[in-house]
Amino acid sequence: MRHGLFASRRVSSSSRALLGSTLALASLQRTMSTAIKLNDGRLHPQIGYGTYKVGFVPASASAAAAAPPQEGVSAVDCVAAALELGYRFLDCAEFYGNEAAVGEAIAKSGVPRSELFLASKVWTTKIHEGPAAVQAQLEQTLRDLRTDYIDLYCIHWPVPGKHVAAYQQLEKAQQAGLVRSLGVSNYAVEDFQELMASATVTPAINQIEINPFLYRKNTIGFFESQGVKLQSYRSLRDGKAFDDPTVVGLAQKHGRSAAQILGRWCVQKGFIYIPKSVKRERMADNMAVFDFELAADDVAALDALTTPAAIDKFKELYVKCVVRDTPDAGRAAELAREKVTLD
Repeated sequence: MRHGLFASRRVSSSSRALLGSTLALASLQRTMSTAIKLNDGRLHPQIGYGTYKVGFVPASASAAAAAPPQEGVSAVDCVAAALELGYRFLDCAEFYGNEAAVGEAIAKSGVPRSELFLASKVWTTKIHEGPAAVQAQLEQTLRDLRTDYIDLYCIHWPVPGKHVAAYQQLEKAQQAGLVRSLGVSNYAVEDFQELMASATVTPAINQIEINPFLYRKNTIGFFESQGVKLQSYRSLRDGKAFDDPTVVGLAQKHGRSAAQILGRWCVQKGFIYIPKSVKRERMADNMAVFDFELAADDVAALDALTTPAAIDKFKELYVKCVVRDTPDAGRAAELAREKVTLD
């Protein structure tokens, strides 16, 4: 453990375990007490553990070749540590390639299913194949996670010409009791509008990248006006912003880590925060965002960090990923929407 909790070498292992359990219980209580109510009435923890690139790096992931999994790091061990620390929302996906390991960790943990909020997403390939493939993947995810229902299931990307039918299949799965809440991921305003022209269930969630370096105010404002809660992935920008002068200055001001400053910004704005780490001490550090507050001028300084270049990069990624790994991958520019709300 860090932060001087066990500075004395004379602390017994039993005392250490007891204190660790006490801290985990406090984290669990805080996790449950900060839950957000969704538009379907269900409660969603405001903080979760992200499992992307935990123990496995998908072949088409950005920088997959340059960033292989750490030697000796397994998804089972990482998820087990997260559960021990008090995380109860696990953010999973077909694309992440590790759902069976997540299920194994859950089974070994002894944590009751009723305490967990399990979320997953169906990947572009199955969305492109059609509703039957989407249903089959949902059932595979349930087997891998060792559960008979999932709390939240999302369309991972709005595959052109395919995502509406895929979502309608999820509506049927919800009626059958396999899914509690429905969601989408990486949807632009226009994707949502297209979906709602046919859908009967409004998504409870849109999971998009949100951090001070990609803060798309108009998009966020639109979804909030529709009653759709925002999950934030890359909340910590994979650690690439920890040395930003504004973030460093605020960390020094508040006596916090850079990760905690970014995480606090996220939860203070009402977003669902999904940090990710394979290191136990960082998992614990990432959770400690509910016991301090950023001042209005702190928030304003962070809000101002999004640049036009970041918006341009987002557009490139969106155009690429809506058809990523599908037979239409070579037609991205042709199939992409002519008009998308970027900011």
